Order: sequence, then C-alpha cells, then structure tokens
Amino acid sequence: MKNFALIGASGYIAPRHLKAIKDTNNQLLAALDKFDSVGIMDSYFPNADFFVETERFDRHVEKLKYDKGIQLDYMSICTPNYLHDAHIRMALRRGADAICEKPLVLNPWNLDALQKMENESGKRVWNILQLRVHKSIIELKKKIDNAPKDKIFDVDLTYLTSRGNWYYTSWKGDISKSGGIATNIGVHFYDMLSYIFGDVKENIVHIHTHDRAAGYLEFERARVRWFLSINYDVLPEEIKAKGQRTYRSITIEGEELEFSGGFTDLHTRVYEGILNGNGYGLEDAKQAIEIVHTIRNTKPVGLKGVYHPLASTKTVKHPFS
Repeated sequence: MKNFALIGASGYIAPRHLKAIKDTNNQLLAALDKFDSVGIMDSYFPNADFFVETERFDRHVEKLKYDKGIQLDYMSICTPNYLHDAHIRMALRRGADAICEKPLVLNPWNLDALQKMENESGKRVWNILQLRVHKSIIELKKKIDNAPKDKIFDVDLTYLTSRGNWYYTSWKGDISKSGGIATNIGVHFYDMLSYIFGDVKENIVHIHTHDRAAGYLEFERARVRWFLSINYDVLPEEIKAKGQRTYRSITIEGEELEFSGGFTDLHTRVYEGILNGNGYGLEDAKQAIEIVHTIRNTKPVGLKGVYHPLASTKTVKHPFS
C-alpha cells in the first residue's frame, strides 16, 4: 500500500484520481485545495487530512515524515495548468513521485528543468495520458503500425465541447494560465496523434480565437485537419436536438473511429501502469507540449491551404467585449 497526497481536491478531474488511488488499494494521507468544497473525499478517503493553505499542507507532509516516519510515495496533481510545474517541483522536493494531469507544463523548456530535478531527486514525473490506454486507440495504433510503412493517412479531428460564460471568468479563459483552447481542451488529442502517427513535420494554425482553434498537422504517418471549439453554436444541429453539448469525431481515411465510450476507468489503468513502473514520463509528454506551444505562439494564416471544414464557421466576439 503506497502513501499518496493530492493537490487540487475540489477540481473537476479530482474524483478520477481519488477513485484511481482507491481502486489500486492505496491510501490518501492528505489533500490540498484553496476551495473547501471537497465533500467528494467522503466517498473515497474520509480520514484523509485536508488543507486550504499550501504552507500548512507542506508542513503536515514534513511532520508525517519526521515525526511519524511516514514517507509520501506519490503526489497527485489536479490543479490549474499554470500551477503544474510548481506543484511537480513540490512533490519532488518532498521525496515523492509526481502524477500530474495534462498538460504536464505549458512550455517545452519547463520539461528540461524538471528532468534535472528528476535526476537530482531520484524521483519520477508521471503524466496522465489516458487516451493511450483506451481500447479504440490501442487498436488503431496496431492498425497503423501494421500498415505499409509508406502509407500516409488522412485524418480529421473535431472536438466541440460547449462552455458557458463562466469559462472566461475562470483561469481557463486566461491564456497565460490555461494555454488557450488548444492546450486546455486539445492537448490529449495531440498526444494521441503523436503516439500513433509519429513525429511532427509541419504545424500550421488557421484560426485561433477565444472560443475556437483550427489547423493542420503533418506527422510521419498522417495529414491531420483539426478543429476545436467551446462555442455551443458550432455544434451540429442533430447534436443540439439530442440535448447534448459535446461532439467528438475522429475519422481516418473517411472512416469514423468508434470513440463514444470506454472512458470510465482510464485513470485507474494509468495509475496501475505507474505503480508497475510503466507510466508515461517527461519524454512521452514532450511532443504534445511542443505542438500546443507552437499553436499558441504562431500567427494564424487564415483560410489558406488544407484546412478543416469547420474552420470557415463565422467567428464571434468575445462575450465580455
């Protein structure tokens, strides 16, 4: 049984980490979040200590070690994107491996600094790249790997996940904190594409606004047109008619990838891999971080060349403008 701490206990993704810790028969000793709406902990670890101040949390972890001889093995990180780097460093300084949500960091050079800390501390940084353990993605990777090596696949990626005005008030609407649309809602898809189709050869951005981004990525084995949006109005009418607010589509050579389910226990499976020493580390996260960093810092070219059909959808003003 391993000892865990968790940072970001009130967040949307925290329950998946709590479940993964419990499902793998480990224990949560302490949790931290500046917001105290963490009743979800009762369903998993009601006896875990909880803190709303980083200083007291850090002190508690230190006292566990020196007063009770209890050493943390892992620190799970579910905090806003811009804090991941700092919280990973905290974990390593406390002698624990870090298990962090994506994006692992916002900038590629942050990975180099964390690599130095890994080497110095002897501890590891693990990333939650759960799409890699999804059954459909595993099967697709096998299919691509077994195809003729000179075959270049044509791929369309569409991910529309509606968000209300709250999004722009929260840290997610601040590009300096979230990394923008492509980073915040798209980084796991870019990782999946990298995992399956190899190294990036070209990265073109067509559109990049507050509520959408579109571009073209060329990998060793694929030409990808991609479009991401948080604007409800962009959803297909048939999806709206069903009362749904999210639409996900990945087509390879015009064939739809069945990708509607199978997400329930992915975090647990990633945790199992980490606990067995087979998790996804800094090098695994690198290319997706480089992709989103380039997207964030590239001037959009507009509707030129090969672009996703939805890229031509009429853009709208920021709701707060």
